[in-house]
Amino acid sequence: MKSKIWTALLALYIVWGSTYLAIRVTIETIPPFFHAGLRFLISGLILVIWQRAAGNALPTRKQWVSAALIGTLLLLGGNGLVAWAEQFIPSGIAALILAASPMFLVIGEALRPNGIKPTWQGIVGLLIGFAGIFILVGPSEISGSGAKLETLGVIALLGACLFWAAGSMYSKSANLPKSSLMSTGAQMLMGSISLFLVSLLTGELNGWDASAVSARSLYGLLYLILAGSLIGFVSYGWLLQNAPISLVSTYAYVNPIIAVFLGSWLASEALEPRIGLAAGIIIGSVIFINSTRTMGQGRKKEVLVENQQ
Repeated sequence: MKSKIWTALLALYIVWGSTYLAIRVTIETIPPFFHAGLRFLISGLILVIWQRAAGNALPTRKQWVSAALIGTLLLLGGNGLVAWAEQFIPSGIAALILAASPMFLVIGEALRPNGIKPTWQGIVGLLIGFAGIFILVGPSEISGSGAKLETLGVIALLGACLFWAAGSMYSKSANLPKSSLMSTGAQMLMGSISLFLVSLLTGELNGWDASAVSARSLYGLLYLILAGSLIGFVSYGWLLQNAPISLVSTYAYVNPIIAVFLGSWLASEALEPRIGLAAGIIIGSVIFINSTRTMGQGRKKEVLVENQQ
């Protein structure tokens, strides 16, 4: 089980760290909420059809309702707001702001009835990671290297953190299909409906010329479907059911590192010494959290995730 968890985490780190740039490229010529709706509609159909062909039952009516709530929180509130914000906020800065999401996740999990209370080691690890993020961001990055960040964009990104945390926590106890892939596909399908509705209600399609969509945007959308959704979200959904929330939440510490290095490699962005320092602190926090051996007081004694069969 331990090797499976780390394989899923590695896929999550690499794939989702690259999706910020992919989203930015895609929304150059495709409206943000509409692009997300297309992405999750196609991904959801692939997963549901695949799982149905494999013999897994379709979700029950109650499970579709749960999938709709989770899909709306994660995909509209989380992913949709990120795509909308990246119209005004650079993709790298967006990744850095979203690094606050582990705090929402861990605090929310602690407050949730029967939720897992973080150990002091887990809290220390998260605080260390947050300190690394603070070093990585710094005043100049927060201001966009001299440029003022769009306030609504920052608010949208913080809102995305909140919605993502709420959807992630609810999914831990929601009535969902046994198959994690069927469950993820159902969430994507229902989330795509919410995204299309918001796209229509906000009027972002008014005046949009589909014939003007660039090849770059199409390639970006394809990458988001195949890698971001079919690999990233599947890994995330599986991890939520099989790993401690404090460990799963570390993806938001590592993703900014991936985003920064991709920006340096593909967009010739400066790689300052303090970025290397922050990277070491953040990765160190991930290792520290994973080394935690106890789950704290106020909960039943559990077998460690890495020893589960």
